[in-house]
Amino acid sequence: MLARVLSSKRDFSSLSEREILALAISSEEEDGRIYAAYADRLRSDYPASAAIFEGMAAEEDEHRRKLIDLYTEKFGAHIVPIRREHVRGFFTRKPVWLMSELDIEIVRAQARDMEQGAARFYAEAIKRTADSAIRKLLGDLEREERGHERAAEALETAHLDPQARETEQQSAHKKFLLTYVQPGLAGLMDGSVSTLAPIFAAAFATGDTWTTFLVGLAASVGAGISMGFTEAASDDGRLTGRGSPVKRGFASGIMTTIGGLGHALPYLIADFWTATTIATIVVFIELWAIAYIQKRFMDTPFWRAVLQVVLGGSLVFAAGILIGSA
Repeated sequence: MLARVLSSKRDFSSLSEREILALAISSEEEDGRIYAAYADRLRSDYPASAAIFEGMAAEEDEHRRKLIDLYTEKFGAHIVPIRREHVRGFFTRKPVWLMSELDIEIVRAQARDMEQGAARFYAEAIKRTADSAIRKLLGDLEREERGHERAAEALETAHLDPQARETEQQSAHKKFLLTYVQPGLAGLMDGSVSTLAPIFAAAFATGDTWTTFLVGLAASVGAGISMGFTEAASDDGRLTGRGSPVKRGFASGIMTTIGGLGHALPYLIADFWTATTIATIVVFIELWAIAYIQKRFMDTPFWRAVLQVVLGGSLVFAAGILIGSA
C-alpha cells in the first residue's frame, strides 16, 4: 500500500515550469487559508495574534494573485491541478489548525516553519526554470517569504503591544488552568481523600499488606476511571471555555489514580507497621501538597485550603482506621 502511494507521486525534479507555477499557486492558496483559519480560531481569545494572521493571509493572497497573473500570461487560463501531496519529498503542513484547542505558541512556531518552507521551495523552483519572467517572480517571492519573519515581527510590534501580549498570556494561562490544573487538582483531591477510608479500613481489618494493596489499587483505578468519564461528560468546553473534554478527562482520571496509589503503594512492603507508617507519611505529604497547589494555582486562601483538604482528609483517614479496627 505504501509503495503504491509513493509511486503515485511525482519527483520535484520532473516538474515542468507550468507545473511548478501551478504548485506554487496551490501552495499559496493553502497557506492563505491556514492563516485565515488561525485568525478565525484565535480571534475570541487572542485578538492581537488574530490580526497578525489576517495580515499574513492577505500577503499570501497577494502572492497567489501574482502567480496566477504570470501563469495566465504564460500558459493560459487552465491551471494544472497539482498540490503538495502530489510531489514526492515536498514539505507538508502539520494539521495544527484542525486541533480542537489551539496553543498560541505552537501556532506561531508553525507559521515560522511555513514561511521558511515556502522560501526553500521557491529557492529550489528557481533552479528548475530557465524562463526569465518566471525566475524573476520566483526570486521575488523567495525574498518576500524570507522577509516574512521580519514582517511578522513588524506585525507583532503593531498589534502585540505589552498590554495585548500580557492579555494573551493571561488568557493562555487561564485556559491551561481550566483544561489541566483544575480537573487534575479535583482528581488528585478525590483520589487522595476518597480512597483513604477503604485503604486504611482494609489495612486495620485484615492486617495483610497484599490484600490492602489490592484494595487500594482497585479503589484508585476505579476512582480514576469514574472521575475521568465524569469530567469528560460534564462539559464539552464550548460555552465555559474549559477546553477539550478529552484532555480534562485524562487529567482528572490520571491524577485521581495517582492520588489513590500514593498511599496504596507502601503496602507492597510485607511488614504491616512499616507499610502503614510510610503510607501515613505519604498521606500527610499529599494533603499538604494539595493545599499548596490550591493556593498556588487556584488562588485559594491557604488556610481555607488547609481546612478543606487537610482537616477533611484527616477525618476520612481517622474514619477508615476506626472502621477497620472495629
